[in-house]
Amino acid sequence: MNFRKFIAVSLALSMTLGATLPVQAAQALRNLVAIEGVRDNPLVGYGLVVGLNGSGDSTQVKFSSQSVINMLKQFGVKVPDGTDAKSKNVATVMVSAVFPPGYRKGQSIDVVVSSMGDAKSLRGGALLLTPLRAADGETYALAQGNVVVGGYSAQGKSGSSITVNTPTSGRIPSGANIEREIPSDFNTKPSVRLSLRHPHFETAINIVNSINKRFGDIATASDATSVDVVAPANPTQRVAFMAKLESMNVEVGEDAPKVVFNSRTGTVVIAEGLRVRAAAVTHGSLKVVISESTKVSQPNALAGGTTVSSPQSQVSADQGPAQMFKWPAGAKLQSIIDVVNSLGATPDDIMAILQALDQAGAIEGELVVI
Repeated sequence: MNFRKFIAVSLALSMTLGATLPVQAAQALRNLVAIEGVRDNPLVGYGLVVGLNGSGDSTQVKFSSQSVINMLKQFGVKVPDGTDAKSKNVATVMVSAVFPPGYRKGQSIDVVVSSMGDAKSLRGGALLLTPLRAADGETYALAQGNVVVGGYSAQGKSGSSITVNTPTSGRIPSGANIEREIPSDFNTKPSVRLSLRHPHFETAINIVNSINKRFGDIATASDATSVDVVAPANPTQRVAFMAKLESMNVEVGEDAPKVVFNSRTGTVVIAEGLRVRAAAVTHGSLKVVISESTKVSQPNALAGGTTVSSPQSQVSADQGPAQMFKWPAGAKLQSIIDVVNSLGATPDDIMAILQALDQAGAIEGELVVI
């Protein structure tokens, strides 16, 4: 999609949304806040995938051989000192998982298995028993099972190969069992803290007013980031109270419109409502072309000399015509798009123009570069 089509689609979408949604849309409270003490915890472990059909780690991966020897010793298999356990049917992997809030012993979670060495594929492999640890170094789950791989790789004798998706990473659905619970203070404190996903003073006070209007004077806000709510002490009543709380609709405070640049992909997103102050902008382009060639000087048959080659370079510069345009004060997104389309500007051009306008203080919004 070229830039003009992208801007046209963005304009049509923004006009449609502007016609159907109010300026301050109400959202369910569960979409606006996270409950302190109720969160996911990452787990990680180091393990071995066996049963591969020659697609495991090569002999260049020394820690793979050491891991195999250490595993065999645990099962009473004595390996002579200095032996290099070479097996292309084994791959060293990192195993990661997420411990959901409130999970108990015996419940299962999904795990992701990713190759550490130079294995070509984990397809058909099985993960051996792997302890999964949290940031405190304690083991909270044990993972094991057959690895499900969505990609594949094939190679011929000539060296040509084909790879679809990523065959060196896979998943094990319900591949880990919880062996240790993570304590939570959700039921121990007299109040529950709601942490706003996007801190905003207006949103915080709207949450407080909505809760107090429905349940009485039980909610307070000390800043734009969190809201404290007095909750029932009885665990069952507290769970029922939080279910009602999360389903409440709350008016979201209006943020300053943003312009978001992705410098890696060249994507430019301009939010509806962005305005600019009166400004005049000139933008030109400088094109530099450098061409390289080789000149060969060859003597005639009777000269007795040798053939000599020398590099030749040609450098030319073309300064494109600069164009000046002016935005009136309070210009909206549509006005900006019309001007940009009339110039045939590229995403890089609009990045440069809007960054310069922001430095001049002419943009009534926020400039974000990711």
